[in-house]
Amino acid sequence: MSFLGNLVRTKDIDTVIHQNDDVEEGSSLSKRLSARDLMGFGIGIVIGTGIFTLTGVEAKNHAGPAIVVSFLIAGVISMLAALCYAELASAVPTAGSSYTYAYATIGEIFAWIIAWDLILEFALGAAVVARGWSGYLQDSLGLPTSIFGESSVVNLGAVFISLVLGVVAAVGIRESKWVTNALVAIKVTVCLFVIVAGLFFLKASNLTPFFPPSRPDPENKSGLAQPLWQWISGADPSAYGIAGVLVAAAVVFFAYSGFEAVANLGEETENPGRDMPRGLIGTLVICTVLYLGVCFVLTGMVNFKSLSEGAPISDAFHQVGLGWAGFLIGLAAICGLSSVILVDIVAMGRIGFALCRDGLLPPAIGKVHEKYQTPFRITIGTTIVVAVIAAFVPLATLAEMVSIGTLFAFVVVAVAVAVLRKTKPRMDRPFRTPQVPLLPILSAVLCVGLMASLATETWLRFLVWLVIGLVVYGFYGRKHSVLNRGSRGRIEPTKGSDPRHPGQVVD
Repeated sequence: MSFLGNLVRTKDIDTVIHQNDDVEEGSSLSKRLSARDLMGFGIGIVIGTGIFTLTGVEAKNHAGPAIVVSFLIAGVISMLAALCYAELASAVPTAGSSYTYAYATIGEIFAWIIAWDLILEFALGAAVVARGWSGYLQDSLGLPTSIFGESSVVNLGAVFISLVLGVVAAVGIRESKWVTNALVAIKVTVCLFVIVAGLFFLKASNLTPFFPPSRPDPENKSGLAQPLWQWISGADPSAYGIAGVLVAAAVVFFAYSGFEAVANLGEETENPGRDMPRGLIGTLVICTVLYLGVCFVLTGMVNFKSLSEGAPISDAFHQVGLGWAGFLIGLAAICGLSSVILVDIVAMGRIGFALCRDGLLPPAIGKVHEKYQTPFRITIGTTIVVAVIAAFVPLATLAEMVSIGTLFAFVVVAVAVAVLRKTKPRMDRPFRTPQVPLLPILSAVLCVGLMASLATETWLRFLVWLVIGLVVYGFYGRKHSVLNRGSRGRIEPTKGSDPRHPGQVVD
């Protein structure tokens, strides 16, 4: 096969679907998750930093009370992506999610790029949230700022929570789901409390005008700090009005990022054909309803101009005289951020497992632990990386990279749905995305539109990360890929794999 042909070689979709059929017990991931568990993981990673911080920041600076519309726009775009994910995740239940979908449709090099992108998304997201967790804990309990929060030299609080949750993720998916479900129950309860209690303090004057008049953006970002579309077009940035709502939508999209981690759990789901669509769509429906309720109540309780950018929800209750509720909000924030970190680490382990199984990373580090039946080594390894980043690197300026990574993955999945409908029209699809190819095309276009609203410097950082990934692929992955040892789409035994079970990772 030519050099270019090697780059775009694809895995046979039937090989992906049946890759674990003849695998001996203990060498593959265990199936222990139901639709309810998947929704627990999904809600666990989605409800977190976004609702507890971004709501106040974007309402105050860009959208006003119309932040509700911003969250609705981001939720609709996420739902379109979820419909695409649901078809592929139910038909091709695999630990690699969008990485594997790309591998089976548009080629190995694109699959590697999306996997490298997902590693960035989840690792950076976990580190950012770990630092946020440390800050909330410091604020709630009055802990020393020398080791907790953003002013610390070495953020030991972030290191502590990263390592603890990394161990939980490595010990077992069953234990992870117990912890996640418990944390989700707490924070959903508190979100409902915020909505119900806040309704008694609504003032119509705070919601009028719902769309504040457009005016020049006071931040007036210039150069590489401005959104890509403004940098290209030379348009002047504005706040409030329709433009402000759209800018806020691109930023608060971060609040929905992570739900695609549910698709990484396909191999551990008892009935993926039925449960994957329910888990993905159920996650977004529940989170969107909670988000819209919290945003409406928050901007109705106090004037959006007086919202705190650090802790907007608890501060709003302080402003209306319910200071005791601040403790409950802090508890929800700590629980919410904990579950986000846990699911991020679980997702990274599954992506790494899929890369090792395909030979794109050294197979030994992706071996499934005989007792825990999890990719133990790579989970621990990625946990250490997250802890180191969270300890030393202030990542606030890089938070947009989580959004750009997520949106890029959504574009790939939308393309994969349309391609597979053409190349595999008779493939069994327990769930079918409606209006193909119209809906996937619309999803991809809207995602690219939101990406264009992110800072130009974020695009440059993203491109640098992808270049590093291409170097790794060029020097290792391309040569050691399991497809490099056999014919197109067929997985052959490789060094480090069990010859009785081709493609399975062993010592």
